[in-house]
Order: sequence, then structure tokens, then C-alpha cells
Amino acid sequence: MSTTRATLEKRSAVRTLLRLWPYVRPVRARLFTAAFVAVLASCTGLVIPLVLKWMVDGPVADRDPAGVWLGALFLLLLGFGEALLFGLRRWLVARPLSHVEAEMRAGLYGHLQRLPVAFHDRWASGQLLSRGTTDLMLLRMFLAFPLTFLLVNSVTILVGVIIMLIQDWTLGLVILAPAVPVIVSCLLFEQRYSSVARQAQDQVGDLTTVVEESVLGIRIIKGFGRHRSQARAFWELSRTLRGTELRKARLLAAILTVIVTLPEVAIGAALVLGSVQVADGELSAGTLVAFLSTALALRWPIDSIGFLLAMSQDAASATERYFEVMDEAPEETSVVRSTGTESTGLRFHDVRFRYPDAAPDSPPVLDRIDLHIRPGESMALVGATGSGKTTLTALVPRLHELTDGRITLDGEDITAMSREELRSLVAMAFEEPTLFSASVGENVLMGADDHELDRALSIAQADFAHALPQGTDTRIGEQGLSLSGGQRQRLALARAVVGRPRFLVLDDPLSALDVHTEAAVEAALRDVLADTTALIVAHRPSTVLLADRVALLSEGRITAVGTHQELLRTNAEYAHLMSGSEETEDAR
Repeated sequence: MSTTRATLEKRSAVRTLLRLWPYVRPVRARLFTAAFVAVLASCTGLVIPLVLKWMVDGPVADRDPAGVWLGALFLLLLGFGEALLFGLRRWLVARPLSHVEAEMRAGLYGHLQRLPVAFHDRWASGQLLSRGTTDLMLLRMFLAFPLTFLLVNSVTILVGVIIMLIQDWTLGLVILAPAVPVIVSCLLFEQRYSSVARQAQDQVGDLTTVVEESVLGIRIIKGFGRHRSQARAFWELSRTLRGTELRKARLLAAILTVIVTLPEVAIGAALVLGSVQVADGELSAGTLVAFLSTALALRWPIDSIGFLLAMSQDAASATERYFEVMDEAPEETSVVRSTGTESTGLRFHDVRFRYPDAAPDSPPVLDRIDLHIRPGESMALVGATGSGKTTLTALVPRLHELTDGRITLDGEDITAMSREELRSLVAMAFEEPTLFSASVGENVLMGADDHELDRALSIAQADFAHALPQGTDTRIGEQGLSLSGGQRQRLALARAVVGRPRFLVLDDPLSALDVHTEAAVEAALRDVLADTTALIVAHRPSTVLLADRVALLSEGRITAVGTHQELLRTNAEYAHLMSGSEETEDAR
């Protein structure tokens, strides 16, 4: 994803934010209580001007020291009560909102695990990372502060205006004069700020992607001396983000100028008019003090409107980005089971596949694949680069969904199985081994029984793990880059065989091994392959010879099936592919 994906068209921030309700609902009681406490605290602050009126028109005018001290005590108690109530509000929201954030983050992570591989192929990891971190932080801040105080400040302003109108309606109208231009300015601000806020959040995702890729690819960057070009790319994105943030700042400065200036002018006008009325005896000094104190008490609720609207728009954009991922359809759950239970092995029935984002009129990557791997048989899959070998193997565990046709395991359609069941039957080793920042044992077992670890390491000739500083408990670096390519590949192979799967799919699993290690692994693999049904992508004759039969994949179709020797004699394309491999083998 990039900033071009940003939804810049008009959208309702309120409608977007309402999508958070299912997450907020479990903690609604504490949030409503916190809002009520905040309203009570804010209204408590509005009682202070009334006490001042009583003091000025009463004890101060009558020169009554006892009355002044009593009023001061009331003011102290009101101030203490207001502070206590606001502290209580903060305590009420802290725990439930951290729970909401954790639930949303867990929900996002779980949903990402259920989304198809095609989704992850389209989306940059940095965009997903920013949605699970920065965006959720913005949502927590919105629920903790703007959501409550948009209500609290609205109630405070309404109550304060009523108090001022009751005290003197002419001065109240003077204070209300800026209301219309302020409201119009806020509406214009919302429209403009929402698109800029969304752009900024998308650009944060792009920047996160660059940082992540630079860290993971640091060896490439250093090896090719590309640190300056990477730094330039990072600086360009940073400069773009800085420009967008400055646009946000300019918009916020403009709305704050209006929101702060116009009410201040109105208060100044009310002060002048009120002073004239006091001088003429039409208004008591206490009433003027109370009126102006109330007006000043409303300065914060009014001044904060700009910040609250900005934070709300940021939260609306974050909500939009969060649900862009959550609205993606997860892998379908099968509901119909076939009745086939015979051991018929792995079969491809007229299989066709085209990537979801491919043009409708483009030729399929795989076309009319009919292939039968008998129970207990190993079949090598051979073909030129780009012929579709890796794509075909990815269809078996449903990393991609078929466009047409069927794949069956022992007579049962794989789409009739749950993915959990299917992937418990099928194990894979990919050409590019992926390891996690965990221990060697955790990377290999992936939930399997501990007692299988030594067997799997032995089959994959990965006994080097026992010689690591903490043995199989040694933690390896991110992506396993602290290990050699051959070591990573052997651990990936050990992970594939650790669970004794009924079906094994190996995508060129020995490409990074030296000749002697490859021979040792092949010897151990023969025992494993004798007890399983396997499909092996192969590029070398030595790997092909592990299999009972060979299938030749050419331009997305199976063009020949037979033993290695049969195809060498009868198929020119296969002989050409193997002759290149044999020359490579001899050269080594």
C-alpha cells in the first residue's frame, strides 16, 4: 500500500468512528461513568463564578471578613472537588482503554493470519505495521480524551452560556456573536483536515516500510554500497511526510486563530459594555465579575475545539485504515465434506490458476493440470524458470486458491477440508527459508512434540544446532541471518519433516547445500519419502533421483510424466534441462 491508496473522498467521521462501538461496548459502563464524572467536574468549575458574585456583592461590599473567608473556603473546596473528579475520570478510563487497544491489536493480528497469501502479496508490511501500532495508539488517545471532552466541553459551553444569559442577556448575546463564524470555520476545517490526516498516516506507513526493508536488507545495502541512495529515498519520504505534517499544522493554526481570537474579542466587548452598565448602576459589580469569570472559564472548552476536532479526524482516518484490513475477506471456511476415504494419494484434476489481480484476458499461470501422485510415491516437478512450479506447489496447502478444477488428497477435495486439517496433513519446505527471531527448537518444532526435534534435525543434517552456544535453545537473529544459507535451508527442511506429515511438498529444498551435505540429506530423505506422498520441485539430477517419477511442467502445463531415464530418452526439453544441470554438477 502507498499513499495513492488513501481515501481522499468525502466521508463521515462520525459514521467511521461508530465502527469502534463493538470494541468499546464491553467497557461502556466505565466510559459513560467517566464522561458523567467529567461533566460533573466541569460544571463544578462553573459554580466558582457564582460564589465570586456572592462574595463581591455580599461580604466584599459589606466589608465582612468572615464572609470573605467563608467564600474562600467554598472556592478551595470547589477547586479541590473539581481536581478530584478529573483525576477519577482519568482512573476510570485508563484500564478499559488499554484493554480496548490490546483487543483491537490482537484482532488485527489474528485477522492477518487468516487472510490469504494474495492479500499479503499486495500490501507492504510497513503499512500493516503502522496500522497495528501508530493507528491504534491514535484510537486509544481519541477514546481517552477527545471522545469524552467533545461531550464534556459541549455541555460546559451550553451550561455556561445559559448562566451568562440568566445573569445579563445583553452581555450574553455579545458573547454569542462569534458562534456562527466559529461553527462555519470548524466545518471547513474538518473537510480539509481529514484528507491531509489520511495522507500523513499513509505516508507514515510508507516510511515504516522503507525502514523495515532497509534493516532486513542491510547486507545488500552494504554489500552494494547503496547506503547513500537508500538514505536519499528515506529523506524524500521524510520530506514528503514533513510537508504533510506542516499542512496539518497550518490548518490547525488557522482554526485556532479563529477560535481563540473571536471569543477573546467578544469577551473584551462584554467587559467594556459591562463596565459601562456597572457605572450607570444597571448591573452589579458582582454580576459583572461572575459573568466575566464564567466567560473566562469557557475559554478552555472553546479553545480546545480545534485540537479535539483534529484528534477526532486523525482517529477517524486511523479507524478507516484499521478497517481497510479488517474488512478484507479471510480465507473461506469449508462446510461440505466429501466421502472419499480411499488412499489415492495426491491428484490434480484439470487445475487452472490465474492470480487474482491478473487481467481477465491474460493467460492462466497454470492450465489444465492433470497429475496423479500415488500413495507413498515421490514425484519430482521439473521445468524452466517461470514455468509455474512454485505456484503449483503453493496450491496444495491452499496458499493460493484454484481458479478452476480440483485437488484431492486421498480422494477428498482440499476445499472440503478446514485449512487447519489440510495443513496438518501437508508440510512444506520453501526454496527461500523463513526463520523467526526465536530459538532453533522453536523454529523447527512450530508446535510439534519436543521428542521429534532430534529426529528432524538428523534427517535434515542440521546437527550443527547442537553445537551452538545454547544448543537448540540458541536464539537466532531476525530472518535467521546469523546462520548461513545452507544452515537456514536445513532448518526449514527439518521443520517440514518434524511432524511426520502424510503429504510432503518440497520446493527445491537443497539448492543452498554443498555437494557432500546434499548427498547426506538425500540419503536421509529417502527413508522419509518411503513413508509419505511427496511432490518435490527439482532443478538438479541428484534431487530428481530422489523421486519415483518425474513430471515436466512447461508454460503452465504438464507435458510429460515418467521416470528420469524415460524422459531423458523421449523428451528433448527435459533432456536439455537436465543436461544444463549435469554440466553444473560436473563443474562443481
